[in-house]
Amino acid sequence: MNKNELIEQLAERMGTTRVESRKHLDAFLDIITETMREKDNIVLQGFGTICVWQQTERSGRNPKTGAPCMIPSRLSVKFRPGKYLLEALNSRQ
Repeated sequence: MNKNELIEQLAERMGTTRVESRKHLDAFLDIITETMREKDNIVLQGFGTICVWQQTERSGRNPKTGAPCMIPSRLSVKFRPGKYLLEALNSRQ
């Protein structure tokens, strides 16, 4: 599912227009991005936790030339699914 398909599903379920659903989704994504920039984790009870973590600097290789290089440290994201999401994914229907 891509962003446009998600917007369409939101509009359908909420009984709103696609324009309104896009505004809601964009606002939600902006809030998540701002929160993660502040290095705060996001906990959606039952769904999961989005954690910000610092990757350390490490050595690597240029795939084109094979020359060694250093990959700088950076922030990255991990997602840990919650109990209810795992149960929904693994329930037998």
